[in-house]
Amino acid sequence: MYLYEKIFDVIVIGGGNAGLVSAISAIEHGAKSLLLIEKAPKELRGGNSRYTRDIRYAHEDVDEFTTGTYGRDEMLNDILRVTGGRTNLELARIVVERSQELIQWMYRHGVPLVKAYRGALHLSRTNALSRTNALTNASFIGGGKALIDTYYRYLSARKEVKVLYNTAVTDIIVDDERVVGVKALMGSKEVVFKGNSVIVASGGFQANIGWLRQIWGGKADKFIVRGSRFDDGLLLMRLIELGAMPVGDPREGHMVAVDARAPRTDGGVISKVDAIPFGIVINRDCRRFYDEGEDEWPKRYAIWGKLVAEQPEAEAYVIFDSKMWGRFIPPAWPPYTASSLEELAVKLNLDPGRFIRVVKEFNDSVQPCRVNYERLDGCSTKGLDPPKSNWASRIDTPPFYAYKVVPGITFTYYGVMVDRDSRVLRGDGKPFENLLAAGEIMMGNILGRGYLGGLGLTIGGVFGLIAGERAVTL
Repeated sequence: MYLYEKIFDVIVIGGGNAGLVSAISAIEHGAKSLLLIEKAPKELRGGNSRYTRDIRYAHEDVDEFTTGTYGRDEMLNDILRVTGGRTNLELARIVVERSQELIQWMYRHGVPLVKAYRGALHLSRTNALSRTNALTNASFIGGGKALIDTYYRYLSARKEVKVLYNTAVTDIIVDDERVVGVKALMGSKEVVFKGNSVIVASGGFQANIGWLRQIWGGKADKFIVRGSRFDDGLLLMRLIELGAMPVGDPREGHMVAVDARAPRTDGGVISKVDAIPFGIVINRDCRRFYDEGEDEWPKRYAIWGKLVAEQPEAEAYVIFDSKMWGRFIPPAWPPYTASSLEELAVKLNLDPGRFIRVVKEFNDSVQPCRVNYERLDGCSTKGLDPPKSNWASRIDTPPFYAYKVVPGITFTYYGVMVDRDSRVLRGDGKPFENLLAAGEIMMGNILGRGYLGGLGLTIGGVFGLIAGERAVTL
């Protein structure tokens, strides 16, 4: 074991949005030396943040980045609604209150933001998007990469900062309730780094299929890891072993329906299937199982991965017709296409009789209405269980289309509990003196379930600002 000779003011573990904002905040609040440890190689740095494209924030007035107002009360109520109240209200309020400050901070630090475009999944009023975004699949990945590259450029220009890639933190070293450093593997060499405070921003455990299998059984083998392959949760396990108080349900997380042809890891935004509100979703038994039009897509898309995981063989099928083609951003793979419903069923290896029957039952229940895809329109079904509450339109115009979808897990909500200063809490409710957390590893404090599009970056950014500022004083 090698002991690194320097004692750092602040050690940050994890090089995604939360870790980067924490590092910059710490430097700007007086840290004289900072070590940022990133598990990934340089070309894959950034965790899940490299796949993001927008950020949600409260703004009482129309500004240069959005198309309307989005007040603090509305944003807080949205969080309470999508989580069903399973949120730490104090911490949720902090996220809302400081979200506009975060946007201005990002802008000052060179993050290129632009007014959202119409049709951006109902996000144009509530969210700001990266300037690299456009209506093409590749640009969505570029948005997140542009964000993290901007922050890394800032840090690389500071002589106080040392960044390590390909380095995995294996342990947090605690001495009499105070963190004194970390152990890390650099290749095959174990190194100890000492620090006056430590910020953990190492993500969830979504890339740990073994851990997911303990929760979901064999269905976990169907899961697609949409984000970073390096988020294995091993440091989260270690923090809990050290006495950190866990928060959240291991079964809950940001889980979306993704194309079954997506890569096992690092698929990002291009794997997500956004066609769900524009058709119906059935399982292998040709049964619908949830309201496809329950709410605006950014408030419901992240529940569909878990819904699909609960179906037989953890798979489902999104069915729509030619009237809906072009109304959503498609994934990277083309849909299955057929000139008749029977032909489509055969292509999907589903029972044609059941398939045609479920589509007919849906069509017969659709009430006369002029569909409006820009808002909740109330165009619904009658006498159907489950109902479709909005955007109900008959599937009757060939060609007919389908996507086969499986659970796509982005990040988990099970993590460590923190206080308003971002300090990690112990089992007795008292904080570790100088151990802080930001980002997905503490997301379960605010997101007990459900999701709002763009909120993950907001939580990571706000608590990154707090953690960096607080770390310098400990």
